[in-house]
Amino acid sequence: MSIAIRLDNIGVSFGDYQALENVSAEIEEGAFVALIGPNGCGKTTLLNVIMGLLRPSVGGATVFGMAPEDVPTGTLGYIPQVKTLQRAFPALAIELVATGLRPAWPWRLDKDTRRRALDAMALCGVDHLAQRPVGKLSGGELQRVFVARSLARQPRLLLLDEPAAGMDVSAEAALYHLLMHYRREHQCTILMITHDWEGARTHATHGLLLNRRVLHYGPAIEVIDERALLGLFGHRGHIAEAHCS
Repeated sequence: MSIAIRLDNIGVSFGDYQALENVSAEIEEGAFVALIGPNGCGKTTLLNVIMGLLRPSVGGATVFGMAPEDVPTGTLGYIPQVKTLQRAFPALAIELVATGLRPAWPWRLDKDTRRRALDAMALCGVDHLAQRPVGKLSGGELQRVFVARSLARQPRLLLLDEPAAGMDVSAEAALYHLLMHYRREHQCTILMITHDWEGARTHATHGLLLNRRVLHYGPAIEVIDERALLGLFGHRGHIAEAHCS
């Protein structure tokens, strides 16, 4: 199996603060990896390295054998957290999705771009929201629109930063099934930051437990267990260590 992402002894420092230290892993093409760790452990920093937005202080990463900054546009899709999104911009949902297909803002949508944007929105169950202003979308709706934006270009690698934030249980389950379907159909590699340990254990192929360095990496059903989570977070699920037998 080919390697989609290779992380080689990556270290990232911001002044005196060590955000990542000795991070190494090989993620195979077609894997669905759940990236799990406490707040401030370097998860988003690692995504930024993989996207080529941040150069490591030491070590390096390759994506499909290339330096991250050399990966062709369209190969990689990124879905940010809802809370980081600017919702005041006067745009329609379909226009936002179309930005995943064009390098500039699509002030006018040609027929092909509109069709591809609508196809991606239909895949994500939000095609009925195409003409709705972004500011009128709920958190869950907006997140699914951003999923459509990333899938419109049919990426080989999909990076997600807590994609289920703002979604209810049924929408979260639908998102997992969508990602699993897309991965099977397009042999896409997925790396997803999540705090949903049960969902990750059920749906991901692999788990990567991170706290500035890699604590565990391997098959999700083996890595995402109570003992590992206890070491990572100091509790099992929502049960504090002090109350565990």
